[in-house]
Amino acid sequence: MTALSMPQRGFIELAQGNTLSILPLTNKPMSKQRIKKIQKSLQGRKLDAVLITEPHNRHYLSGYTAADHGIQESSGVLLIPKKGKPWLLTDSRFSLQAEEEAQGFTVEVYRKGLFALLKKLLPALKVQRLGFESHYFLHSSVNKLEKITGKIKIKLVPLLDLVERMRVIKTEEEIQLIKQSVHLNEQVFQAIYKIIAPGMTEIEIALALEQTMRKMGAERPSFETIVAFGSNAAKPHAIPTDRILKDGEVVLIDMGLLLQGYCSDMTRTFMIGKPKKKFQQILRIVRKAQLIGIKAIRAGAVCREVDKAARKVIDDAGYGDFFGHSLGHGVGLAVHEAPGLGPRNRKKLQAGMIVTIEPGIYIPEWGGIRLENMAVVRKDGCEVLNQDTTGLDL
Repeated sequence: MTALSMPQRGFIELAQGNTLSILPLTNKPMSKQRIKKIQKSLQGRKLDAVLITEPHNRHYLSGYTAADHGIQESSGVLLIPKKGKPWLLTDSRFSLQAEEEAQGFTVEVYRKGLFALLKKLLPALKVQRLGFESHYFLHSSVNKLEKITGKIKIKLVPLLDLVERMRVIKTEEEIQLIKQSVHLNEQVFQAIYKIIAPGMTEIEIALALEQTMRKMGAERPSFETIVAFGSNAAKPHAIPTDRILKDGEVVLIDMGLLLQGYCSDMTRTFMIGKPKKKFQQILRIVRKAQLIGIKAIRAGAVCREVDKAARKVIDDAGYGDFFGHSLGHGVGLAVHEAPGLGPRNRKKLQAGMIVTIEPGIYIPEWGGIRLENMAVVRKDGCEVLNQDTTGLDL
């Protein structure tokens, strides 16, 4: 039996045996509530309208799921006035999808480009002060917008994290959707974990995981799957190669998927064959750091203090120089979003935030160990979303 034929057969068995119950996505009522919050914020800032260009923010506010093909090629822009019906501006490629998904929006198709449409639309809506997402809108696009708005006497106002502040606190419905994404991710992992054996390559396992995600109902991976053997696992964001797995090697898998628009993210590290003493020792340190980090998470906790609590475990064990990244990050419509559990973040956690807890130790020429779970911040602690215990019980 070749390594390649093994996951192929596993896909068929798994696809037939998938019993995960998927809740229906009901974004439309939430979209209306979110638009009202944005409009209230605009009124408070004395803005007449805002342009929303960041894809996840656009999805969050409208339910429109079309993807951009790069920051210079947008599939649509939201124009939200301080009162009245919001607009989705797009081109003919996406008009049908926009009409289907962005319910409650006026969909306007531009024939001569976005800026030509805005030149007509903004005066018609009596916009005098227009906000835009300064952290995402291209400088070249701002220049073009300034040219047309200058001629029609509209003031541009840069905004930062207008929508992200809303996204960071998840509703219970969003939490349930993320839980489903997490649990499906675990099912995919277990299906491939069972057939990983010497002779397989990093690329082969990554491909098997991503194919299985889609066969089980995921939209796509939430990021490019990381599979690293041996010394390659010393690279926190290793790119899978054609390296062949050998008996006694460390395997690090960092994977996530997108389900109904929401991301999951999980890392497991294990050893092929009987675990060696050094591997067991380092794994226990990383797991202890993860548990201490989880214990520190609660509403009101300062992000950098959570990071500090987990990092101290690794520092005290003598491996502080081998843990360079933050303890974790937020997850939602994007796989990396606020809040960041890092040593410089002084902000406090709030109930409803979802974060990863992913300490790691990375030793050049030996390898690395990272363990990652996701958790919801609650008033008096946190709720860990993961059920899979691979590599967590040594």
